[in-house]
Amino acid sequence: MADQKDKVVLAYSGGLDTSCCIKWLQVEKDLDVIAVVGDVGQEHEGLEKIKQKALKSGALECIVVDMRQTFVQEYLSKALAANAMYENKYPLVSALSRPLISKHLVDAAHAFGAKYIAHGCTGKGNDQVRFEASITMLDPDLEILSPVREWDLKTRPEEMEWAQQHGIEVPTTKKSPYSIDDNLWGRAIECGVLEDPWAEPPADIYAMTVDPVEAPDEPQYVEIEFMRGLPYMLDGNQKSFLGIIYALNEIAGKHGYGRIDMIENRLVGVKSRECYEVPGALSLIQAHKALEDLVLEREVLHFKLGMEQAWAKCVYNGQWFSPLKEAIDAFLLNTQRCLCGTVRLKFYKGSCTVVGRRSSYSLYDYALATYDADDVFDHEAAKGFIQLNTLSAKTWASNRRKEGAPAELFDAEKQEGPLTKGKYEDVTPIWKQVVAAEAELA
Repeated sequence: MADQKDKVVLAYSGGLDTSCCIKWLQVEKDLDVIAVVGDVGQEHEGLEKIKQKALKSGALECIVVDMRQTFVQEYLSKALAANAMYENKYPLVSALSRPLISKHLVDAAHAFGAKYIAHGCTGKGNDQVRFEASITMLDPDLEILSPVREWDLKTRPEEMEWAQQHGIEVPTTKKSPYSIDDNLWGRAIECGVLEDPWAEPPADIYAMTVDPVEAPDEPQYVEIEFMRGLPYMLDGNQKSFLGIIYALNEIAGKHGYGRIDMIENRLVGVKSRECYEVPGALSLIQAHKALEDLVLEREVLHFKLGMEQAWAKCVYNGQWFSPLKEAIDAFLLNTQRCLCGTVRLKFYKGSCTVVGRRSSYSLYDYALATYDADDVFDHEAAKGFIQLNTLSAKTWASNRRKEGAPAELFDAEKQEGPLTKGKYEDVTPIWKQVVAAEAELA
């Protein structure tokens, strides 16, 4: 009996790269390949078709998993609690799906007794880190292979030629110049003309959102009701979180809302120009934050802002299963206990505006906030509050004036100001110095 080959579980998408990975792992590493295909809401040509392509490319087995419900319940729910926006700009599209896919890869490796897990990521992107970090945290004993980092196929034509030589089906249509990754939470678009940060994104990169100029001339109002921080009703109709995401992707996209064009700081140290379409995600985060403004106590809300950025950075950097991220999750979950209420959004020509919010847990007190006759705020208390609130700064200011320390409040030309001794430093604003220098030259 011939020696049984070792097995490798491969994250498979059905594209040229991962199809070549199947054959490369067989030819170069002498491994049997089990492909895993995950449906996280991305556009695809049919999961059964992808499975057959994997088997035709040489996979020993291909597992197809519908991950959408788990993605929503265990991943996007936590992202919404964190109002997750990496660099305070975009809501983590790809980074959210990688740990979920990794978990299924590890489960498959255990089920098939595989020694290795492989992925088709390049050596310059973030996803290689996310896959490998997640896999390592879930099972440190599994070995990870990265064919694209190892093989000498440097260009797509070289890759297609290698595929043809090894009997792998190659695309017959012209490849899009863009690299696209998508899931329920949105689309990430890069490469092509987008690599020039001065170039305006062409219209053909967008698939979920219309051009705001072409959006309807009438605004659309939407009411989202939340319970414990999660949406469960849309315009009075109860829906699953998954259903609300699909509905808001359509509604917001129809009105041209959800486009992001940014320079992003990748984990590997490279600045990259990235474009995103995230209509449903941005709408939900906008509504969720508005409800938190109404319900959360001030100090909790302010502290949560820093935790949100820490959470987003953890997830972006592939630390979904890290102890820090799990600890932050515990804090965030606590803040969502009483986050119940309704938020009204207005979509119009590429914008999404919060125009109403209400909650039985609201901390907004009309009697304290109003300037009308119903005002119950104790205005007499303000004087003492200000005295105590400024006491530290007042003590500092008195000391610095007495000691003649440099101050900003003076006339730089006349050397006049609040100091009683000491020497003034020139703190004339740079723009004034430039104007003075130009005047002298003239």
